[in-house]
Amino acid sequence: MHALPRLILLSCLALLAPARTQAQAPSAYQPPSPRSDGWDVADAGRAGWKLERFAALETAIARGDFPGVTSVLVVQDGHLLYERYFNGGGPEVLNDTRSATKSVTALLVGAAIDRGLIPDARARVYDLFRDLAPWQHDGARKRAITVEDLLTMSSAWDCDDDNPFSSGNEERMYVSENWTRFALDLPLRGYAPWVKRPEDSPHGRTFSYCTAGSFLLGALVERASGKPLREFAGEALEGPLGITQAQWNRSSEGVGMGGGGTRYRSRDLAKLGQLVVNEGTWRGKRVLSAGWIRQALTVHAQAREDADYGYQFWRFRFGGDGREQAAWAMSGNGGNYVFMVPERKLVAVITRTSYNQRDVHPQSQRMFGDYLLTAMP
Repeated sequence: MHALPRLILLSCLALLAPARTQAQAPSAYQPPSPRSDGWDVADAGRAGWKLERFAALETAIARGDFPGVTSVLVVQDGHLLYERYFNGGGPEVLNDTRSATKSVTALLVGAAIDRGLIPDARARVYDLFRDLAPWQHDGARKRAITVEDLLTMSSAWDCDDDNPFSSGNEERMYVSENWTRFALDLPLRGYAPWVKRPEDSPHGRTFSYCTAGSFLLGALVERASGKPLREFAGEALEGPLGITQAQWNRSSEGVGMGGGGTRYRSRDLAKLGQLVVNEGTWRGKRVLSAGWIRQALTVHAQAREDADYGYQFWRFRFGGDGREQAAWAMSGNGGNYVFMVPERKLVAVITRTSYNQRDVHPQSQRMFGDYLLTAMP
C-alpha cells in the first residue's frame, strides 16, 4: 500500500474509533451540598469512607474506562455523602434510565395493591382485562397467568427480548398499533430440549426477559386506578418522596409505558432506592407497605447463573474469598443502575448514556463492586 492511501486509511480509522477522555486528576472530595429536596447530607470522610476509592473511580471515568457516565451518588444511613456529575450530567438533568422503570412499575403495582385496587400478586391478569376478550391463543394456560408471573418475568407467554425470533420481542411491540392488545394476544411458549421447564428450574419458574409483561403491569395499574400511569405515579410514589420532576412515556395507544424510558434526576433515583432500603418509608412516613417491599426483594426466579430476580428487581453478587455481598438493583440500558444493600443501609446511583453498547452492564457493576463497595468503612 502506498504511503498516502495508508495515511488516509489510518486517519479514517482514528475518526471511527470511540473517543477516550483525557485522564485528569480527580478533584478533591467535597460533601454534597444541602438542597431543599428532603436529603440530609454528610461528610464521607468523617463517616469513615475511603476517599481514595472515590478518587480512583473518578480517575477511571476520566481515563475513559467507563464511557458515558453522567452521575454517581452514594447514600448510607439515609445521608447523601457522595455526589459527582460527569459528561454533561447535573443535578437537574432528567436521566433516561430505560428499563430501571420496570422496578418503579413494580412499586406502583404494590401501591395499587395497598389501596385495594388490585387484589394481590396472585390475581389473574386476564381477569383484569376481561372487557378486552376474546384474545388470541386463548386457553386455560393463558388465563392462569398471574400478576406475579409478569413481575417475575416468568409468564407462560412466548416473550423474550433476548431472542429476536420470539413473538413477544419488545421490538415487535414497539411497531404495533396497540401495545396492550399485542401483549394480551401473545402466544404461549414452548420448551426446547435444552430449556428448563418451570418444574425443573430454580424457584419453579423459567425466566425470560419480557418488556411486554412490564408494560402490561403499567396498563393494569392504569385500569385499576382509573388514572394515567404518570398521574398515579405522581400521587402514590413521586409526590410522597418530594419528586417534583419526572417524565413518563406512553404507548402508541396512549397507555403509560411501565416498561422503560422514565426520566428522573439522580437525587430522585436515590430516593427510590432509599424507599426500598427503608422498607417503604421516606423520612419516617409510610409510602408503601413493608410487606410489598419484602416480596419485591425476595428471589422468585433465577435470571442467569450470576443473577437472580425478584419483582422487577435484579439481585447480583459481588466480591469473593468468603466475603460475598449481595445487592439488589434497578437496571436499565446504557449502564444505568440504582444499587441497594438493605442490610448495610446503602444506596448507590450510577447514570450513563452508553445505550446499546456492549459490556456497559458489567462495567457499571464493576464501578459499584470494585470502587463503591470497597470504599465503605
